[in-house]
Amino acid sequence: MRDVLVVDDDFMVAEIHRRFVDRVDGFRTVGVARTGAEALSAARELHPQLILLDVYLPDMTGLDVLHQLRSEGDRVGVIMITAARELDTVSGALDGGAADYLIKPFEFAQLRAKLAAFAARADALESAAGVDQSLIDSLFGGPSVAKVLPKGLGAETGELVIAAVREAGEVSAAECAEQVGISRVSARRYLEHYLGTGVLELRLQYGVGRPERRYRIAGQ
Repeated sequence: MRDVLVVDDDFMVAEIHRRFVDRVDGFRTVGVARTGAEALSAARELHPQLILLDVYLPDMTGLDVLHQLRSEGDRVGVIMITAARELDTVSGALDGGAADYLIKPFEFAQLRAKLAAFAARADALESAAGVDQSLIDSLFGGPSVAKVLPKGLGAETGELVIAAVREAGEVSAAECAEQVGISRVSARRYLEHYLGTGVLELRLQYGVGRPERRYRIAGQ
């Protein structure tokens, strides 16, 4: 279970984000902060693995909070969640070592995909005995699980498909379609694409009639 600190000065928005986080398997909200000072204090006290950090706070910016955390040697994961779209803000988040950046307003599925990607990166680092180019690419933004897709397939939906497989451990196309909210045909296209690229592996489940194709993350 990964502990999450939600930081947003708007009470209602913070509550929505808290509820979103608590709906995602493997994540739980352990605190909510509404100022930069509260965020820094909560990070020191609660030691979360991830902070959902707004940029616009009443006493300082989220970037100030991020840079202060890094100056203290705190390598906590940070996903910037903000309405800020300015290039210098995005650059500041990257420079400060933010793991991701999500623009308000957003739907639950978008945050779930970001959390799944964060968990995948963390799991890869925790479990890897060494590194190869595919791991390096996935961690540093090179060709990765959901970014390089054939025409007609979308990166965001691809992330949701991978998240569905990861959360379930193993899925059929029908199960994936139901969890992600897409058609069975579309789910099969994504699953077969990732099977072909080596991201997923296949298990045939035999019963009456044709064997069922079941997909899981390769190597797990």
